[in-house]
Amino acid sequence: MAKTTLLTLLLLGSAPAQEISSNRIRAHVEFLSSDLLEGRGTGERGGELATAYLASQLAIAGAKPGSGDGWFQPVTLTGVATQPGSKLAAGSLTFQFPQDFVGQTRARKPEVSLNAEMIFVGHGISAPEFQWDDYRGAEVKGKTVVLFTNEPQSKDPALFGGPALTYYGRWSYKFEEAARRGAAAALIIHTNSTAGYGWDVVRNSWGREEAQASESGLVFAGWLHQEAGARLLAQAGHKLDDLLKRAGARGFRAIPLKQTLEAAIQSNFRQIPVRNVAGRIPGSDPVLASEAIVFAAHWDHLGIDRAANGDGIYNGAVDNATGCAMLLEIAQAWAALEPKPRRTALFLFTAAEEAGLLGAEYYAANPIVPLAKTALVLNFDSFYPFGRASDVVVNGAERITFWPQVQSIAQRFRLTISPDPRPEQGSFFRSDHFPFAKAGVAAFSVSQGNTYLTDRDAKRERQREYSAWHYHRPSDEYRADWDFSGMEEMARFGMALGQAAASGPKKAEWVTATARGRK
Repeated sequence: MAKTTLLTLLLLGSAPAQEISSNRIRAHVEFLSSDLLEGRGTGERGGELATAYLASQLAIAGAKPGSGDGWFQPVTLTGVATQPGSKLAAGSLTFQFPQDFVGQTRARKPEVSLNAEMIFVGHGISAPEFQWDDYRGAEVKGKTVVLFTNEPQSKDPALFGGPALTYYGRWSYKFEEAARRGAAAALIIHTNSTAGYGWDVVRNSWGREEAQASESGLVFAGWLHQEAGARLLAQAGHKLDDLLKRAGARGFRAIPLKQTLEAAIQSNFRQIPVRNVAGRIPGSDPVLASEAIVFAAHWDHLGIDRAANGDGIYNGAVDNATGCAMLLEIAQAWAALEPKPRRTALFLFTAAEEAGLLGAEYYAANPIVPLAKTALVLNFDSFYPFGRASDVVVNGAERITFWPQVQSIAQRFRLTISPDPRPEQGSFFRSDHFPFAKAGVAAFSVSQGNTYLTDRDAKRERQREYSAWHYHRPSDEYRADWDFSGMEEMARFGMALGQAAASGPKKAEWVTATARGRK
């Protein structure tokens, strides 16, 4: 990997900021995803280096510390690392960590054991507005619920929004609902089709230390490999494909599996002091300066797999050194604006997104600018370095009062607004705008489309391959031949959105409550 010196980056950062520069975006991405930062792991040395760098670059850009406490908003989490030797067993089957299953205890004890009856609860959804309840008539208190992620597939918008995933389909909802109902444990059987990604992505995310904000009451929350899940169900007299089909049909009723899950989980715990980074550029209006536009991007990635044979650094170049670099460049350009927009701009770099949006959740519960005075949140997460596209994705923007301005600005930039290319994956619920949306703040993510201006088919294939083979892998690394012109264009577009929101007479609002999703 090419090396970039901190001095070079600092010199780039001090350059005039009248224009957003793809070269400066490149330099930030190269540094933030370098081996020196060790994958920007939550609670790790690399994460500390990353946040120090982001704060220094905000200062160079001309921003002020985000709050009276300075550049950093402390967030204290608990790290839970399941240890090798932890096992799950059912009947004659024994499952090994992390080959057959991954996950963590949420009971905050170094050793937990479990012997609990298992019950299959389909997709684990209780959604009265869709007349759907996978738990109907089932008593799951003290039991292990076994389920699939995602939700029943439908083209009917009246049923879970049609092909677009709702929050009911997210793994986070599954564990939340199981805990609400008093289950002792929850096991998601992984399949590529229901999860939308392969087992290696699950293992890389869940087979390591998990940062937790609080206890949930679940003795264990985790995932079973598809083959392990199929063997478990077969021992109970069922076929995986058959149960997946039954789980998608109206009238589904929970199915006792007539066997118990035995668990012996050993865990290491540690307190993880992490921090959000925030810088502000005050607005010019004596009254509206108390309101803010928030530009957000998560700084964390997956750190280092110290047991890896070979490269174990998850550099996170696309995910999300790119979004952080774009925010730094927008901050520098914003500081150069004269006169300044009426509202304040807050540049927020969130911690622990990969652990479940925890940094953004913490900020939404403890905002620097009151949420009632937060006019709009624009989130930037994972941009592909293959050049300019003629389209943009702004999933969720159509449901807020700022939508006409989004359309107008996209037209000015000659950008077509494309729908979410993978609505079944529920991207609206998977990035840091979502905690703000849940809290009632108008928020969405800006994402580049995949209709490239040149070599369209070849670049679209490169994007597909990068998502399939480098997402959440050590190979998400910076490359010198990357084309950052698309990120420059998206940063300009995002800044224009922010300027319009910062200067408008009213802050953006949700058009309908359904846009907020569901906790």
